[in-house]
Amino acid sequence: MSLHGKLINKIKNSHNTKFVFVSGGVLSGLGKGITAASLGLLLKNRGYSVTNIKCENYLNIDSGNINPVEHGDVFLCEDGLEADLDLGSYERFLGEQVGHKNFATLGQIYSTVIENTKNLAYGGATVDAWLYIPQEAMRRIRAAGQGYDICLVELGGTAGEYQNVIYYEAYRIMKLQNPEDTLHIHVTYFPNPSHINELKSKPTQLSVTTLNSMGIQPDFIVGRGELPIDDKRKEKVAFFCNMSKEDVISNPDCDSVYEVPPILAEQDFDGKVLRKLHLPERKQDLTEWNDFIKKLKSDKKHSVKIAIIAKYLSTGDYELTDSYVSLIESLKFAALHTDANMELLFVKATDVEKKEKNALKMMQSADGIIVPIGWGERGVEGKITAITYARENKIPYLGLCYGMQLASVEFARNVVGLKGAHTVEVNPETPYPIIHDIPFEEKYQTIKGQGASMRLGAYDCILKPGTLAHKIYKKHHAFKDERKNLISERHRHRYEFNNEYRKPLEDAGFVISGTSPDDFFVEMIELPQDKHPFFLATQAHPEYKSMPLNPHPIFVEYLHAVIDQSEK
Repeated sequence: MSLHGKLINKIKNSHNTKFVFVSGGVLSGLGKGITAASLGLLLKNRGYSVTNIKCENYLNIDSGNINPVEHGDVFLCEDGLEADLDLGSYERFLGEQVGHKNFATLGQIYSTVIENTKNLAYGGATVDAWLYIPQEAMRRIRAAGQGYDICLVELGGTAGEYQNVIYYEAYRIMKLQNPEDTLHIHVTYFPNPSHINELKSKPTQLSVTTLNSMGIQPDFIVGRGELPIDDKRKEKVAFFCNMSKEDVISNPDCDSVYEVPPILAEQDFDGKVLRKLHLPERKQDLTEWNDFIKKLKSDKKHSVKIAIIAKYLSTGDYELTDSYVSLIESLKFAALHTDANMELLFVKATDVEKKEKNALKMMQSADGIIVPIGWGERGVEGKITAITYARENKIPYLGLCYGMQLASVEFARNVVGLKGAHTVEVNPETPYPIIHDIPFEEKYQTIKGQGASMRLGAYDCILKPGTLAHKIYKKHHAFKDERKNLISERHRHRYEFNNEYRKPLEDAGFVISGTSPDDFFVEMIELPQDKHPFFLATQAHPEYKSMPLNPHPIFVEYLHAVIDQSEK
C-alpha cells in the first residue's frame, strides 16, 4: 500500500461519530457560527451528544494576540484557551463548555507538522503540504469528535481563499472514506440590491462552483439574506447547484440570533440532516427555548441605560461592537431575567478623556456604568474619569478585569490621596504601583512566550462573608463550594493588584471581597454597601460564563441595582 493510502487508513472513522462540515461563501461574517450552533442546539434537543471544532485560517496559535477590532471579542474558555468568538456561540447555544480541542488554527497545524518532521515522525518521507497538512487537520477534527454522536466542523473564511484549502481537502478525504458519516453545509449570501429589490442567487451559484472545483458537492445550502429565500430562488439554486430544492434552507435576518433555531426547525433542517446521516429522528421539544424567545420579544416592565466605557470600537469609518460580544450578550440575558428594556451606550474612553461634550453627556445620562476589559494606555484616563463619576454620584458600577484594576487606581488617587498612583502597564515609573507585574513563573501564570505571560482560564476565589459579592453568589446558589465560600471564574490578564497597597486602601474604606485561596491574588473589590448602592469590580470575566437560560448572577444583580437606582 502507498504511503498516501496508509495515512488515509489511519483516519478512517472507528467510533461512529458523524461529522457535519459548515463552510461559507461570498463574504465573511455571514453567520456560519450561528447557523452551526443553532443546528447543534436542534440536534442536541433530539437527544444526540453534540460538540464542535472551529478551524481558523490564520497562523496565530490562538486568538489571544489578535486586535479585537479586527477579529472581534476573544472568547475565553474554561481551560485557558483564547479563541474565536464563535466558540462563545457554541457554549451559549449548546450549553456545554468548549476548549483547546474545539479550536484549530493553521498556525497550530503547521507548527505540529514541522515539529513532527524535526522529530522524524514521518520516517524520512518528503513532507509535502498537500498530504501531511490535511492529515493533521483531520486528526484534530477526529479528536474533537471523539466520544460524541455528532461533531460540527466550522471552516473559517470563505470558499475560494487559498489559505483554507486544506480544510476543504480534509472534508473531501473524510467524505471519500466515510460517506455516510460526513456531510457538508454551505452558508451563502443572497443579496437584495436596492435598485432591483430582488434576492439574487448568482453569488451562491458561483460559490458552489468554487466548491465543485475542489471536488465537493454540498448536501445543503443555507441562504442568508435580508428576507426569506422564496421558492423561485430555491428552485433556481437547486437546478444550477445540482441538488434538491428541499435542501436549500432559508436563514433570513431576524431581531435576535436566538430566533434562528426555531426558524431552521420550521424547515425540518435538523430532521433532514439526521436522515442524510442515517440517524433516527428522535422527538423534538423546543418549548423552553421558544419560551425564552417569547420573553425576549415581550414588553418589559423597566427601562434602563447602561454606559460601556469602551476603547475597541472604531475600524476605519465604521464603529463595531463585536469586541464586546460576550459582555453584550451577558447583559441581554440579565435584562431579560430582570424584565428590563436595556439601551447600551458605547462611550469612547478617549472622548471622555478629552472631555468631549457628547461623550460626557452620554455617560451622565446612563443609569449604570461598566468599564470592561482593556489593554494599554489609550483611553485609560477616560476610564478612570468614568469610575470617579460613578463612585461620587452613586451610579451602579461594574468593573471587569481592567475595570477592577483602574477602580483600584482611582480609589488610591482620589480617596487615599496617592497622587500619581497607576498601573505599571501604563506608567512603569509610577511612585505608587497599585497594579504591578507578578513573578514570571508557571506557578502563577501561563507562559505564552518570551517575556509574555498571563493568568488564563478558570481560577478559584474565596469570597469574604457579608460582602456584596458573597451575597450575590449565595442568593443564586453559585458557589463551587459554599462551605468554603469558594467560587470559580475565568481569567485573562497579565497584571495584578499590588498587595503592598491592601492595608492603606482598606483603611480608607476599600473592600477586598475576594482573594485567591492562597491569599496571593486580589480577585474582587467593592465599596461598602452603606456608602454606595452597587460598586463591584472583579479581576475575572463572568461574561464568558453567562448563558441565555442561565444568566450570570453578577449581571443579574447589577441590573437589579441599576433598575432600583433609576426608579428612585
